[in-house]
Amino acid sequence: MAKSSTGMGPRLLYVLIVGTVIVASLALRVWDPSPVARLRSLVFDAYQRLSPRVFDPSLPVRVVDIDEDSLKAIGQWPWPRTVLADLVDKLAAGGAVAIGFDIVFPEPDRMSPANTLRFWPKSEAIQGLREEIEKLPSNDHVFAEAIGKAPVVLGFIAAPQGTSIPETKAGFAHGGDDPKLFAPYYPGAAASLKELQDQAQGSGSLNWIPEHDQIVRRLPMAIRVGETLYPSFAADVLRLAQGASTYVVKSSGASGEKAFGEKTGIAKIRIGDFEVPTEANGQMWLRFTPETKERYLPAWKVLNGEIGAGDIEGRILIIGTSAAGLLDLRATPLEASVPGVSLHAQAIEQILQGAFLQRPDFATAAELLYILALGALIAFLIYRLGALGSAVLCGAAIVAVIAISWYAFKAFGWLVDPIYPAIALAAIYLVGTIVIFLRTERERNRVRHAFSHYMAPALVERLANDPSRLKLGGETRDMTLLFSDVRGFTTISEGLDAEELTRFLNSLFTPLSNIILEEQGTIDKFMGDAVMAFWNAPLDDNAHPSHACNAALRMMGEMERLNALWKDEAEAKSRPFKPVRLGIGLNTGICCVGNLGSETRFDYSVIGDNVNVASRLEGQSKTYDVGTVVGQSTTARAPDFAFLELDLLKVKGKTEATRVFALLGDSGLKHSEGFILLAERHGEFLARYRAQDWDTAEALSRECEKLNTSRLDRLYALYRERIAHFRMNPPPPQWDGAAEALSK
Repeated sequence: MAKSSTGMGPRLLYVLIVGTVIVASLALRVWDPSPVARLRSLVFDAYQRLSPRVFDPSLPVRVVDIDEDSLKAIGQWPWPRTVLADLVDKLAAGGAVAIGFDIVFPEPDRMSPANTLRFWPKSEAIQGLREEIEKLPSNDHVFAEAIGKAPVVLGFIAAPQGTSIPETKAGFAHGGDDPKLFAPYYPGAAASLKELQDQAQGSGSLNWIPEHDQIVRRLPMAIRVGETLYPSFAADVLRLAQGASTYVVKSSGASGEKAFGEKTGIAKIRIGDFEVPTEANGQMWLRFTPETKERYLPAWKVLNGEIGAGDIEGRILIIGTSAAGLLDLRATPLEASVPGVSLHAQAIEQILQGAFLQRPDFATAAELLYILALGALIAFLIYRLGALGSAVLCGAAIVAVIAISWYAFKAFGWLVDPIYPAIALAAIYLVGTIVIFLRTERERNRVRHAFSHYMAPALVERLANDPSRLKLGGETRDMTLLFSDVRGFTTISEGLDAEELTRFLNSLFTPLSNIILEEQGTIDKFMGDAVMAFWNAPLDDNAHPSHACNAALRMMGEMERLNALWKDEAEAKSRPFKPVRLGIGLNTGICCVGNLGSETRFDYSVIGDNVNVASRLEGQSKTYDVGTVVGQSTTARAPDFAFLELDLLKVKGKTEATRVFALLGDSGLKHSEGFILLAERHGEFLARYRAQDWDTAEALSRECEKLNTSRLDRLYALYRERIAHFRMNPPPPQWDGAAEALSK
């Protein structure tokens, strides 16, 4: 193979360059610098513009708007708090279930009667009037009394340098890590006068956390001021409307929240009957509707009685302002300027609707995996097929990620980023194409010759006599297949170094392979801790089902001998020992056997549906906790062995059920008195089970357990679990007792 000018092979050079681009793409996404985050936000904004939340006029949320007309009718802001008291009284009398003030009252009302006296002239003529006015209650007192008689929530603003501490009106309970670790932190706050706070039934934060472009996309559902946790204003208004008293916060480590030991943050906040999914810091994504006049009730019309109880009763009302001069305007993904009070109203609306947006915990991992998998595949196809062939996949991958992201948004409200994966895949394609383009013709035509051919040992002599057989081809034969796998091999391998693991596998495979060969079988291949073998090829074997069954029994017996040997060795070295268990699957049927592979590299092997079934049966030995699981076709052709029917089973990938059996022993066991009785009771048990006679079937299963000498306890326990399930969830009328394998 030609070398590049750097002394590096062209394939390795290509892998290093394109691999670096893939790794850099993944690292940049993990780092998530501001430009990447901004791109993601812009895409999510576009989704909201394409499919905004639809305003539902039946929702009981309205804004009592101090609009321009209200300022003209009542007077300039701030209004005397007696006017606000009157507004609260009218809303409460109309039957409002919650009244929220998107306004903070940190200072006394300067228009209170006593406060105005300092601007009056000092004259004996009005001294009596001054004394009478001084007796009048302050506007704040009047306002506080109105608040005390109504379901009112006051807002406060958390700040780096707060002037007052808000009152807490609701408790917090949490599961998992303390939410104070994750909620946005502020040293202080600007809250309303204590006289007003004392009378209010709720208190919540009006804060939102600014983003780079000052667009409001999220609203914190909880914040921390000092060492105290507070709800958001919207959350507390909703709590009060339901008559709830406590928030329940689910954080990492809570029941049902997978954090894998990490403090990953807040997951959900329950507000009365509503559960709100949040980001790690407790922020809720806002799903906006276009602004509509139907959401607003002009304050002046409430005050003069034009809006009556019919528009107020049972509603959640938030008092705020849309007047441009009062500067409470915010930008959203849908509009450049909306009243700030609308954010709180829309937050409550979407909670009531359950119309949440959320970035799932798995989103970042899924995006990274998509880049890695598709990037690697695109890079591979560029190398194998060239730029044109891989361009189709790259384009399809980009279209697919956009389509998946849009579907996730529309169907589930999930925010999955399509842009960064699309850019990353395009970059990988571009770099890979450039590298391939720069390679010489000699590098593109790399060596494709194989240096060896792998084949079954039984063919060596025949191939030596007839080299023409060293080519692709196969034949159809009736065969018996065996798959064998070591149970818990991963756990075993973790406790061994490479040399010990090699010795272990050699000591295991050598005697098992000898048994297969002695029983006239052909070893197809070794797959880690698994062995695949077959009978009746390349040499004819008319008794192949019996030979395969005998091999399986001998292999199980050999495992007992090996376990005894390994136990003695472990005890001699004072090491813990866990017996090694073997699972075997046997199946008989028509297969294609021959030299399979490519023109340059092939092996003598077998393929076909019956091969797959044998592999699936081996996997089911774990389900039923038996050593060897055998297909019905094998049992029918090996009548001298002790089989016990396990189930009527649809194996993975098959639509029709087949009977599967446990191979328990040879002819001696089959004709033993104990097995004959067990087989009889077991047959009765299966018949009662399939007839849905649950009580009789359960009783027979326990009787079979008492007769069992072949460790079938897990089998009968499995059936009792099914019976318990079917008692609660009866099977369909045409049910024939078949079960479906859930795993391979």
